[in-house]
Amino acid sequence: MTSKASILLFDLDGTLTDPKEGIINSVQYALKQKGILENHPEELFSFIGPPLHYSFKNRYHLSTEVAFEMVDLYREYYSEKGIYENTIYPGIFDLLKTLKSQKKILSLATAKPTHYAKQVIEYFKIDPFIDFIAGANIDGSRTDKKEIIAYAKEITGNKSNAEYLMIGDREYDIMGAHFNQVEACWVTYGYGEKSIVMKEKPKYICHTVAELSDLLL
Repeated sequence: MTSKASILLFDLDGTLTDPKEGIINSVQYALKQKGILENHPEELFSFIGPPLHYSFKNRYHLSTEVAFEMVDLYREYYSEKGIYENTIYPGIFDLLKTLKSQKKILSLATAKPTHYAKQVIEYFKIDPFIDFIAGANIDGSRTDKKEIIAYAKEITGNKSNAEYLMIGDREYDIMGAHFNQVEACWVTYGYGEKSIVMKEKPKYICHTVAELSDLLL
């Protein structure tokens, strides 16, 4: 099966890169500063994808105010070290390069603040292939994937819905796509849980970057 979409919206964390080490280290740094004990650090991969303040608030039963304080602490570590404790999935560079050569429009649609998303794609030298970044605002606004995908559509000219495909690893990517009436592809090599993601009925499922290449090229 091949997608006919010409405007591809890519999630970043868990889709183009594997940020697990840097995100978990940043979460643990924030927890340590606040004296919060985490008994199951192996579960902190749940912070990959959703807005950070949601994750802090829900996992540790914090007020909204304290959750945003945790995000600030998280960013102290992340901005210096965590952002680089990251790897690009094998095959992604070549996939993006080829898609760009085929005149596809490539946009990030990420809950990561735009400033950090830009740093990541520059670090991995994939920024020449990305036409637009639809990211979150540093003040915590526009973090929901529904808003992010709507913004991605806006900055790419609000073309026909059939022109778009959202590619991501979490249920939020699929939910946000469907809310905006565009199709979605779930990449299983990221951090989504099958039992949760499949409830959102993604049109396409790719288990590897090679399968994603077959879908998009």
